[in-house]
Amino acid sequence: MPELPEVETVRRTLNQLVQGKTIESVSVHLRRIIQLPEEADEFRLLLEGQTIHSIERRGKFLLFKMDDFTLVSHLRMEGRYGLYDKNDPLELHTHVVFHFSDGSELRYKDVRQFGTMHVFPKGRELEEKPLVKLGLEPLDESFTLEAFLAKLSGRTTKIKPLLLNQEYIVGLGNIYVDESLFLAGIHPERETSSLSSAELAALYEAIVKTLNEAVAVGGSSVKSYVNGQGEIGMFQHQLKMYGRKGEACPDCGHEIEKTVVGGRGTHFCPNCQPLERKRVRRTKP
Repeated sequence: MPELPEVETVRRTLNQLVQGKTIESVSVHLRRIIQLPEEADEFRLLLEGQTIHSIERRGKFLLFKMDDFTLVSHLRMEGRYGLYDKNDPLELHTHVVFHFSDGSELRYKDVRQFGTMHVFPKGRELEEKPLVKLGLEPLDESFTLEAFLAKLSGRTTKIKPLLLNQEYIVGLGNIYVDESLFLAGIHPERETSSLSSAELAALYEAIVKTLNEAVAVGGSSVKSYVNGQGEIGMFQHQLKMYGRKGEACPDCGHEIEKTVVGGRGTHFCPNCQPLERKRVRRTKP
C-alpha cells in the first residue's frame, strides 16, 4: 500500500497535471469504488461542472478541492491516477474517468479494486469518516516533539503497531516504520511506555528525517507504485532494513532478521535494536 511519501508524490504530480481543469462529466465503471454518495449517478452529478483548484493530502488520502465539493480518494493497495487524451484507448482495470472540458481525462485504475472515493460538501471532509479520527500529520509544522510525546504518553502497546495506527500518526506504513525504528535504534517490539524521553526524541527525529528523504526522491517503488506520470520512486535504493532479511546491517554488519509484529512482516537488526536498550543511538545528521 502506498505510504505517505508515495501519496505526497502523487499529490504533487496531480497538482501539476489537473489543477484548474473543469470536470465536464464522470464515468463510473465499478460502483463499489464510490463510497459516498451511495448512488453513482449522484456522484457524477455532484462533480459535473466542478473545477479542481488544488489537491491536498491528509495521511494517505488525496483531497481534490473543487468549487463546492471535496473528493477524498484513497489508493489502497494498487490504485493509481493518470492523465490521458480522450481518444486514448481505455485500459483494463480503469474504474473511474473524469472527463475534462479541454478534452483530457483523469483516469483511476485499480487492479485490486480496493480504492475508495468519498464526496463531501467543501469544508465537511475533516468532520466525518474516513478523515475525522486521523492523527498527527508528520510533515506538517504542527508535528512537534511536544505533540509527538503527548500522543504517545501512557501507551503500553508495542511501538511498531502504535506507529502503524493512523489515529496516532498518519501516513506511516510498514516500510517507513521499519526504517525509522532502525534509525532510532529501537526494537519494534518495545512497549511504548518503556521508551525513555531520549529514545522518543530520537524516534521523532528519525520519522521526520526518513519521510522527508523519501519524499525528496519520489517515495519507494517496491511493488507496483508509480506517480501520476507513470514514474517510479527511488527511495527503495536507500532502504536499510525493509526487505533486506539475511543481509548485513549497514551499521554493524550483523545479519538483518525478519519477524512478525502486530501481524506485519518486520525487519530489524538485533544488534543495533536490542529488545532491552542500554543506550540510545542518535540519528545521523
